Amino acid sequence: MLTLDTCCTLVPYFEVQDGQLEAFKALARKLVAKTRTEPGCIHYAFSFNGNLAHCREGYVDAAALLAHRENVAELLGQALKIAKIVRFEVHAPEAEIDKLRGPMASRNPQFFVLEEGFRRCSEA
Repeated sequence: MLTLDTCCTLVPYFEVQDGQLEAFKALARKLVAKTRTEPGCIHYAFSFNGNLAHCREGYVDAAALLAHRENVAELLGQALKIAKIVRFEVHAPEAEIDKLRGPMASRNPQFFVLEEGFRRCSEA
């Protein structure tokens, strides 16, 4: 029996201002630590390529993703003073994306719908 996939993945890319990479990395470490209290967070990690940073994020569902946004709002605000989001994607099943369109509209993400038959899901 397959489990219902409600996983929501955020894919933000940040361009960090010149001379601010170490400050951004310090904030990224704080963001990672902050997510440790989030029961709906599946994974959360940063990777870097020069002054570009990518945050790989996965949540059990839209509610967990929205709870995460509230949890990290202050730290993200600090990060956005020294970096800008240059690409932002949301990947999730359509029912979960429907729950995110309104709350995420201000970030203008690109939404990718995860359709049945195009994924492998663990057995229950």
